[in-house]
Amino acid sequence: QVQLVESGGGLVQAGGSLRLSCAASGSIFSINTMGWYRQAPGKQRELVAAVTSGGSPNYANSVKGRFTVSRDNAKNTVYLQMNSLKPEDTGVYYCNADGVGVTTMPGRYRYWGQGTQVTVSS
Repeated sequence: QVQLVESGGGLVQAGGSLRLSCAASGSIFSINTMGWYRQAPGKQRELVAAVTSGGSPNYANSVKGRFTVSRDNAKNTVYLQMNSLKPEDTGVYYCNADGVGVTTMPGRYRYWGQGTQVTVSS
């Protein structure tokens, strides 16, 4: 079984910074893409940022220039550095691992973390 464990959420004032971390564990031999989604109250879950195993990032337009996604392939860990936070960044942030290859069964799979709350006050 694969588990994603997130950390680093919290309450911050507008203009502040937070860093999220997510570590994947289990019988993993590779992960294609790792990233972060968020869901604000009353809204659909949306992609924030993701990064491939080769290090190519992808960002939502709303966070470009403010957020940086990175990963440590050896540790199966993805990070999200969030700077210049705005109240509209508030939501539950979910870690995602896509195209996960595991040693216990064929195929590739998608996994989600349990979510971590980020609240930005104005």
